[in-house]
Amino acid sequence: MIPFDELLDSLAHRGIGWEALTLLACLAAAWGICWLTGRREPPESVLFGRHLVDGVLFPLLALGLTYLARKVLGGLQPVPLLRLALPVLISLAGIRLLARVFPLVFPHWTIARRVERLFSWLAWIAAVLWILGLLPAVMAEMEKLRFSFGRTEVSLLGVVQGALGSGLVLVLTLWFSAVLERKVLRETVADLSLRKVAVNAVRAALLTVGFLFALSLAGVDLTALSVLGGAVGVGLGFGLQKLAANYVSGFVILAERSLRIGDVVKVDGFEGVVADIKTRYTLIRAADGRASVVPNEKLISERVESLSIADPRVLLATDVAVGYDSDPDQVLALLADAAMRTQRVLADPPPAARLMSFGADGLEFRLFFWIDDPQNGQANVRSDVNLKVLRALREAGIDIPYPQRVLHIRQQGAAARSSDETLVGRP
Repeated sequence: MIPFDELLDSLAHRGIGWEALTLLACLAAAWGICWLTGRREPPESVLFGRHLVDGVLFPLLALGLTYLARKVLGGLQPVPLLRLALPVLISLAGIRLLARVFPLVFPHWTIARRVERLFSWLAWIAAVLWILGLLPAVMAEMEKLRFSFGRTEVSLLGVVQGALGSGLVLVLTLWFSAVLERKVLRETVADLSLRKVAVNAVRAALLTVGFLFALSLAGVDLTALSVLGGAVGVGLGFGLQKLAANYVSGFVILAERSLRIGDVVKVDGFEGVVADIKTRYTLIRAADGRASVVPNEKLISERVESLSIADPRVLLATDVAVGYDSDPDQVLALLADAAMRTQRVLADPPPAARLMSFGADGLEFRLFFWIDDPQNGQANVRSDVNLKVLRALREAGIDIPYPQRVLHIRQQGAAARSSDETLVGRP
């Protein structure tokens, strides 16, 4: 880079107008390419963004076109304006990449905005130092600042370059995994559970490769990780055994599809819908809003009742008692008809009523009926059936008896007292 004072003097050359037109043409060409290729892209696109110019593709295209124009026009006249535009476009491309990838990969990460702001400040400071011609001097001073870690000596410049390179590799890895999930897996894998395990496996593999590559860029000897790997293996064998078992069980559940998102299950008396399957735990949400976090190992090693793994139909029953003077055939018909007229009750297999026992207060019947959407609740449909049964019995004049008890009053004490009074009154 030329010094800043020389840059100001060079901006006063005669061909500055042509240079400015060339820069505007490069920016317009970059915007035109983005407009032609990204008009129908979703607003969350990393390449195009919401307004075509706030994505990654626009500064990258503008950077490439400006660099090409600098090479072509630089043989004819000075090009200080194009030189000034290059660091600005490089910083803008890096900022756009971080600003678009982080919200896409971590939509609920509140610190993403702060990381983006910190990187923006660092990128613009580096661009200003580049423009002012101070960047080489700053890099030389950073190279002189050295730190010793055991037998290894590193400079501040090496640490910064390694951190930037590692961060760039990890951001690109996260971007690629997010694009693979949205563009490829969503279209090719229809099953939600299978897509979940594919996304987790692909992201874990890409992050592992990206992390190793980032460590290599930072100057870390990867052969030293063999000792760390052995230590991690020993830790998994002892202290992290349960944690590792939960992670492995999560991948087994997703691969075998023994549980799927949306299934109605019952674990340890807790019944609900499988809301999400993580690599370590499964989230089960009940109809009353309660949620249970169940470790995946428990779902593998213990019994789990699933109401929708093979057949979503569920048999429900409700009990009712009528007086002994009622016609049993009429009651059976009324009960089955009341259930048949209830929404969500299946017609095949049809509802059926049975006389179960002769109770102390009346004839006890049980009404059986089937539903195929247990995830929508069972108490509500049972309540609807009971209401229709109650209305049908009242309209038919069939009595629902109250509990009856016979009370016996012993009179021995009263008779004895009467006898004593008679004896006392005699002369």
